[in-house]
Amino acid sequence: MNKKPDTPIPPYFNLDPEAAARKLGESIDTARFAKAAAFAERGRSDLAKRGYAPDGEKHLRKFSTWEICRYLIPVAPAHLRRVLKQVPDLPQGIGEGGSKWFSFEEVLMLREHFAQEGVSSKEYKPYRPEGLPAKVIAVANFKGGVGKTSTAAHLAMSAALDGYKVLVIDLDSQGSMTSILGGKVADEWKTIFPFFAKDYARCVQAENTVREARGEGPLPLDETLTESLGISAADVIQKTHWPNIDLIGAQLNLYWAEFQVPVWRMGLRGWPLWDALTNFLTTEGPLDDYDIILLDTPPALGYLTINALAAADILLVPLGASFLEFDSTGRFFDMLYSTFASIEEGENATRRRQGLPEVKFEWDVVRAIITRFDANQQTNLANVIQAYFGDFMTTYRQDFTALVGQAGEQVNGIYEADYRDFNRETYSRGREAFDRTYAEVKEILIGAWWRDLAMQQKDDENGETQTA
Repeated sequence: MNKKPDTPIPPYFNLDPEAAARKLGESIDTARFAKAAAFAERGRSDLAKRGYAPDGEKHLRKFSTWEICRYLIPVAPAHLRRVLKQVPDLPQGIGEGGSKWFSFEEVLMLREHFAQEGVSSKEYKPYRPEGLPAKVIAVANFKGGVGKTSTAAHLAMSAALDGYKVLVIDLDSQGSMTSILGGKVADEWKTIFPFFAKDYARCVQAENTVREARGEGPLPLDETLTESLGISAADVIQKTHWPNIDLIGAQLNLYWAEFQVPVWRMGLRGWPLWDALTNFLTTEGPLDDYDIILLDTPPALGYLTINALAAADILLVPLGASFLEFDSTGRFFDMLYSTFASIEEGENATRRRQGLPEVKFEWDVVRAIITRFDANQQTNLANVIQAYFGDFMTTYRQDFTALVGQAGEQVNGIYEADYRDFNRETYSRGREAFDRTYAEVKEILIGAWWRDLAMQQKDDENGETQTA
């Protein structure tokens, strides 16, 4: 009779303390962290360059006739070829036969031509009312790993492919968005930080004017604040390998703002710290120079995130279809309520006494987006989340596909992947994951613009009536 083999015991039984101690090595001092950080920096640089060209820069791939006609410009391939033949001044692309390849700058030129010469029933350029400012979209959640940066990056690329001019502001000191867009940030003076300093410095200057009139001594302006007053948007906005995406990047020193902002606030209690980013966008030109401004926030509700949320017209909150992410997102909304309600209450008590207009935070739209969705395993929980969040949810759930995973490994967006590296079905499914998300966000965007335009026209009509 054969003896049945013994069932193996769990691996956490019968561990030898002496052997375990020998594996520990020497105690760790602070210098060891510096060594680990140096190794990580070298590895991060090597991995980031997987998506770079041999010259160490990121370059956007070319787009085929099939892609242009399928995804970018609503025109049939045969008609595109006829137009190129009839108008030799247009970009002709490279390649043999009917399959031509165009740079994205050339695609934009083709789009402009069809917008002027094409049939009026087709949308060659996306809806954008003249005279209205850019829309600011913040992508936020204080839980990490929910697909926040990936969603923001792909929305920026989707909008750029659609023809919008986009400014991306990376507010996360980890700088993941900056890496995806190939940005180079030497120090905090090439991030958004100097505009927080500049906003505070201007507030100090205004306060000092009042103090001088009262015969009081001025508040000090240190070297950082004085230097910030000479910084302009052009000093920090950098071009990317996308011709219609610009970037204000981030790096580790940006986190200094989380410590410096409350120090400034203690120095001048009247400084509305939550308005620093809004004031930058309003006074330094971005709202006029771009169509969409995308804010990628840190996974925390710190001062940078509060500024992003205060500046945003549209708030997008990515989360996975899991209990922990649902729970965390609910707490995120609760913290948003308590934070902004507290600001309103504190500010308005003073403003009412002074007869000033009250502060009120409002957003055009807030939507939660389910990311990294696996329909085979997560449908039931996703339905529960949808039921509880209701109209806060987008309809589409963003699938995780092989294309999405591979693009992440290459520090690229899926729109930067060459479809010839995949079979057509894999490429189409991966692209659809973000195309459909963008479609919902674009509908929100153009609806908000349309509503703003209608309100502006109504105000103009009321003004004319009162004048008459």
